[in-house]
Amino acid sequence: MSTYVTPRRGAEAQAFLDANPDVESVHVVWTDLCGVQRGKILRRDEVVPAWNDGRFFPISAMVLDATGQDVSETGLVFDEGDRDLLLWPVPGSMVLVPWLDNTAQYVAAIHDLDGMPAYADPRNALEKLVNRYKSDLNMIPVGAIELEFFLMDRASALAGKPIPPQSLINEARPQHYQAYYLQDTDDFAPFFKDLYAWCDVQGLPAKTLISEYAPGQMEIVLRHRADVLKACDEAIMLKRVIKAAAEKHGLCATFMAKPYSQWTGSGMHVHVSLGDEAGNNLFAADNPAENKLLMHAIGGLKAAMAESMLIFAPNANSYRRFRRNSYAPVAANWGINNRTVSLRIPAGSAKACHIEHRPSGADANPYLVMAAILAGMHYGITEKEDPGNPVVGNGYEKRAKYIPGNWFDAIDAFWRASILKEYFGKEFVDTFCTLKEVEADRFFAEPTKRDFEWYLRAV
Repeated sequence: MSTYVTPRRGAEAQAFLDANPDVESVHVVWTDLCGVQRGKILRRDEVVPAWNDGRFFPISAMVLDATGQDVSETGLVFDEGDRDLLLWPVPGSMVLVPWLDNTAQYVAAIHDLDGMPAYADPRNALEKLVNRYKSDLNMIPVGAIELEFFLMDRASALAGKPIPPQSLINEARPQHYQAYYLQDTDDFAPFFKDLYAWCDVQGLPAKTLISEYAPGQMEIVLRHRADVLKACDEAIMLKRVIKAAAEKHGLCATFMAKPYSQWTGSGMHVHVSLGDEAGNNLFAADNPAENKLLMHAIGGLKAAMAESMLIFAPNANSYRRFRRNSYAPVAANWGINNRTVSLRIPAGSAKACHIEHRPSGADANPYLVMAAILAGMHYGITEKEDPGNPVVGNGYEKRAKYIPGNWFDAIDAFWRASILKEYFGKEFVDTFCTLKEVEADRFFAEPTKRDFEWYLRAV
């Protein structure tokens, strides 16, 4: 049998176990192309070997659709004999799981047996972009992620007829938009108390909390990191914490982009800038329009946006979120202190100047979203792309560059990608498109209740 390359990181795992003698099991958390967390649960005596040698994982796991069904059309299932790859631990990611007894977890990425990072692993795709910034531009991507989500009545949500949840401290149930309404956050204070306590246990920099623009909709901001891989790891971990805290309190938490037709959807806004080795913000500016690096980055993001939409809006439900005057952008445009555009320069000090990227839904994969953003920025910087004039006023009423408005157009745009293909690689583009094309076919093959309501007797 041929030898293979292993991570050899067992000393870190042993140190964690020595410091936490009560840990009996450890969750290996890996995020697939659809943004779903998958993995394995190890017993204590299996953890150090897994950190030294990796843990076998079938190649077919990399091409599962959102329901967990493999997509053999990618060529990464039966054509490969469903061979094993290795889950490598991410250094520094082992933490306790406070909502489960005697349990810990760590983040993993998939490598081939020769040690090469698997191209269809989302975290590897992002790491490839981060390394390219260092080698090509001697710059460090800096990023933060803010996540919107809905709390729901669990029984109704699981029945497919979601309604906002009843308060955890009284009989009230949110019914109105009530943006920034402190009573809504007070009503779910026991949930948020556990959420923040568990974030502290896991070292997650969860900061500002607000009640968003719909009943039961909330937003939590994570502090920016000069390590965007870690920022995305933390976004994945935060999702797990939110869902677990909701379950504890009899609620359902969802990151669906548009769970209610009558209310606004949930986004994942990504704040990004570039730094040098000394930690200086290279986007810093009193007048953002005078910072050429920043302008070229925005120009690249605009140029790549249409072909990036399959990453920013990866599911059928994603496209229900894009509606005029909904705070979800519908065009490739930019502006200063303007929430009607897709690329916003937020208000703030000159030294904190950065881009807020607003197109992505909360259902998108953080690793792939960040990678697509970095690809667009890199392209704009190297090609000196001009972003054009900023939008002033209502961006929904201004003509702008087309972006796909439905799942099929987004798949087609990614197939035809010229910018992203150069950064992600043809293999990745082909695999992701095939996966989503098959998933779309499976999704629309099933007649829905609406089909019968509209067509049963009318046609």
